[in-house]
Amino acid sequence: MEQLLPSFPVLITILLFISIFWARTKLIRSNESSPNPPPGPWKLPFIGNIHQLLHPLFHHRLRDLAKKFGPVMQLQIGEVSTVIISSSEAAKEVLKTQEINFVDRPHPLAASILFYNRKGFGFAPYGDYWRELRKISILEMLSAKRVRSFKSIREEEVSDFIGSIRAKEGSPINLSRMIFSLGNGIIARSSIGKKCKTQEAFLPLVDELMQALGGLNMADAFPSSRFFHMVSRVRSRLERMHREADEILDSIISERRANSGLASKMGKNEAEDLLGVLLNLQDHGNPESQLTTSSIKATILVRIYNQLFC
Repeated sequence: MEQLLPSFPVLITILLFISIFWARTKLIRSNESSPNPPPGPWKLPFIGNIHQLLHPLFHHRLRDLAKKFGPVMQLQIGEVSTVIISSSEAAKEVLKTQEINFVDRPHPLAASILFYNRKGFGFAPYGDYWRELRKISILEMLSAKRVRSFKSIREEEVSDFIGSIRAKEGSPINLSRMIFSLGNGIIARSSIGKKCKTQEAFLPLVDELMQALGGLNMADAFPSSRFFHMVSRVRSRLERMHREADEILDSIISERRANSGLASKMGKNEAEDLLGVLLNLQDHGNPESQLTTSSIKATILVRIYNQLFC
């Protein structure tokens, strides 16, 4: 029972279309002290509501439960209490009006290992570091100016995409795969720079890493149990993938620093992709910044992940 829930892309789809938000996670004993918990379906001892979520169409199952118990309901995933938000009004209340009360992030085993002990924005604990990452994300990742700066990359990738279709005139093509490859190329180039062999090896690994985030393993469902942490085979797989991703990112960052130094000597300015922006902030930004090389790697991984699966 390593994988109890469907793949993470499915969960992200749910997030987008029915606004599911993991409002807060805690152990059963903490939840029992709540004076007025949200309604939810009946649960079994030990496993909670896991048996009610093992369904091929997981999002349909959540939809049916929300119809019965309302837009704010509670599910028990093993020891972990999870609040499900399934209406735009309730999502606004959680994400905007009452944001400060819901800033805690779930911390699954995969996020701790893959994102450098939760240094990525999506899973970083609330505090000064989280606020710094949020500021960087708003100003450097999501601003209109930054999006416009990648116009030439989008145009070049789309041109190559059209050329690939034209070259296969008269032959069948897998359009879905080609469109997905187009998106990958744009995301990778705007995140880590020009195409290279390292990038070609990186994208499939990122895909594998993010698939590993899918579902909920036993160690996450029962965080207080040492037994499940010991017997889980997920940890060794995650650590292996993390080492591979870390080596690739180290290579990309080393190459970028070397090329930036050479470009500076020659008086050339490289296009500022996200990696370049983060390295520049690390080298020349606020001296009190908590932005480390591990933070940069985690931010790159989270950014590519969000773009690929959101």
